[in-house]
Amino acid sequence: MITAGIVGASGYTGRELMRILSRREDVSLRCATAHASAGQRVDAVYPSLAGAVDLTFGDLAGPGLDGLDVVFVALPSGEAMKVVPGLRARVGRVIDLGGDFRLSSPEAYRQYYKREHTATGLIREAVYGLPELNKSRIAAATLVANPGCYPTSALLPLLPPLMEGIIEREGIVIDSLSGVSGAGRSSSLEMSFCEVNESVRAYKVGTHQHIPEIESVLSGACGSPVTASFVPHLIPITRGIYTTIHARLTSPVTEAALYDLYDRFYADAPFVRIKRQIPQIQSVDRTNYCDIGFVLEPRTRQLIVLSVIDNLVKGAAGQAVQNMNIMTGLPEETGLR
Repeated sequence: MITAGIVGASGYTGRELMRILSRREDVSLRCATAHASAGQRVDAVYPSLAGAVDLTFGDLAGPGLDGLDVVFVALPSGEAMKVVPGLRARVGRVIDLGGDFRLSSPEAYRQYYKREHTATGLIREAVYGLPELNKSRIAAATLVANPGCYPTSALLPLLPPLMEGIIEREGIVIDSLSGVSGAGRSSSLEMSFCEVNESVRAYKVGTHQHIPEIESVLSGACGSPVTASFVPHLIPITRGIYTTIHARLTSPVTEAALYDLYDRFYADAPFVRIKRQIPQIQSVDRTNYCDIGFVLEPRTRQLIVLSVIDNLVKGAAGQAVQNMNIMTGLPEETGLR
C-alpha cells in the first residue's frame, strides 16, 4: 500500500489528484492540506468527491504528512520552494507540480519567474518528470519536477523529429491554446466568465515562464541548443490544450517515414497516441493521453505537428501519478487507463 498526501489540495490540480488517487485500491490518501480551506471537509469544497475522499483539509504544519511514501505539492510557483526543503526530511518522495524545480538555472528562474530561488541546492537534485524521456531517472528519484502543461504538449510532439535531425533546431514556432482551468482556481477579473466567453487572447508573448523549460529540455535531449518561439492563448473552454507547431525540415521526408519514426519512438509509451488524422481536445478529455498528428507541407518545407492533452491530467495530476507509479516500481499506466 502506497501512503500519499497532497499539499495544496483545494485547487483544480489537487482535486484531480484526489479524484485519481481515490479510485486506487493500492493507494491510501492520508492527508490533504489547504491553507485557505483548512478545517473544511473535502466533500464540502468538492461535492463530487463525496463518498470517495473522507478527509478534512489540514494544515502543512500538522503531523498528517509525516512518514508518507509520496507527497504531491500542488502549490503555485514560488510557494513550493518554501515547503519542499522541509518536506524532504518528513516523507519518502516528493513530486512538485509547480515550476520551482523545472529549471536547472537559478538565473533563468529569476528572469522568467520574476523572483529569487530560495532552494537552489535542490535544483540539481530534482529530476524532470517527463516519463517518455526520463523514465529511468524518475525511477531512482526522490524529488521529481512535474512538467508544465504547455511544455508537455510541445515536448512530446517535438522530441522525435528533433532527436532524429528531421527538423531544424532554430525557428520553431509553438502556438498553444488552453482552457481557463490552467490559470488555477483563484478568482480574478480577467478569468471571469464574461471576460473569457466568446473571445480568444494571447498572453505573455515572448516572456512566458515555460519558454526556458521547453528550450532546455529539447536542448538537453538533442545535445545542442534548440530555440523556439512560444505563444500561449486563452480560449473559452474549461480544460484542454491544443498545440500547433511549425518547424522547417532539414531535408525531404515522406509521411510514411515520419509515422514510422513516431511509432518507434513511442512504442513503449502507453499514453502517447500517434493519430492518422488531426487530433482534437475532446478525444483526450479527462484522460492521461497525449494525441499527436502531423501534416507535411512540401511547398514551404514545413512540418506541422499538432498535439492535444487535458491540461489537468496529462498536463498535471495524471502525469504526476504516472511519475509516482514509476518511482514506486509500478507499471506507469496503473490507475490511469
